[in-house]
Amino acid sequence: MSRDSTSGQEGAALREMEAILGELGWRVTRIPVAGADRYSIFACATDDVDVTLSTHLDTVPPYLPSRVDGEILWGRGACDAKGIAASMVVAAGRLRDAGVRVGLLFVVGEETTHDGAHAANAWIAAHLPARPRVLINGEPTESTLGLGTKGAQRVIVRTSGKAAHSAYPTMGHSATRDLVLLLAELEGIAWPSDALLGDTTVNIGSLAGGVADNVFAPWAEARLMFRLVTPASVVQERVERWAAGRATLEWGVMVPPVRLGVVDGFPTSVAAFATDIPALTNWGTPYLFGPGSIHVAHTNEEHVQVRELDAAAEAYVQLASRARPAQS
Repeated sequence: MSRDSTSGQEGAALREMEAILGELGWRVTRIPVAGADRYSIFACATDDVDVTLSTHLDTVPPYLPSRVDGEILWGRGACDAKGIAASMVVAAGRLRDAGVRVGLLFVVGEETTHDGAHAANAWIAAHLPARPRVLINGEPTESTLGLGTKGAQRVIVRTSGKAAHSAYPTMGHSATRDLVLLLAELEGIAWPSDALLGDTTVNIGSLAGGVADNVFAPWAEARLMFRLVTPASVVQERVERWAAGRATLEWGVMVPPVRLGVVDGFPTSVAAFATDIPALTNWGTPYLFGPGSIHVAHTNEEHVQVRELDAAAEAYVQLASRARPAQS
């Protein structure tokens, strides 16, 4: 956590993790990812791996230095997800000592395009003799086992106008006005819902447009993110109908919703956020578990209880020992 690993700038944290794993006796492999000084890390002790513990080492900005205050670890990555990575390293050591064929996969780019996970998914088919049966992914789920996660769909909505002096309305046309009126209609659209995952939600993440106060805006755009509970095509069709020629749409990164494996005795929850799991289909039947709360992730108050990190290490041992592939 003393290394800034904001998405796209993960190199220093990756080298730190490599050093830690090497000192602990793991065989470490770099999985190349596009971009300077960027790669995902796979660590194992045997040629074949049955279960993989995985999370991401990149974080959202801004970087927040770490500190321990009593029993609380503060800073960027405390729960999302460098603290989780630490718990997994401890758990993997215990599993290795118990004779379990375990691997560790730490990826980059989870907070943006999931490119580290996609690279790892392509890499495994060519480099491991047999694919792992189980993948345990780490995200802050308040130490509950995720029954499922919502997906995500990004889209940029753009409107166009005509620049003119704002004192003469007949001479110009405002793209920002068109965009604001269009966005107001989002509240009236019936988005799909799911009995397990809940409602589709939409966030207007950012707005931009225009050139000056006294000029009709020639352009405007809004960046939206939908949290999916159905196939993306269901939401895409409704968005296309909503825009209906009044705006252009640029579809961005999509992560589908997923249902996940469960293990008796673990409390469960449903995650409204997306994860790397849909991009790691070659790594076995997925499970989701992690210490800390998503409600403090991505905030200036990100933190996690140290005792929860300690407990998570043992929880990962239990999950790895009891989780089963879907075909079983």
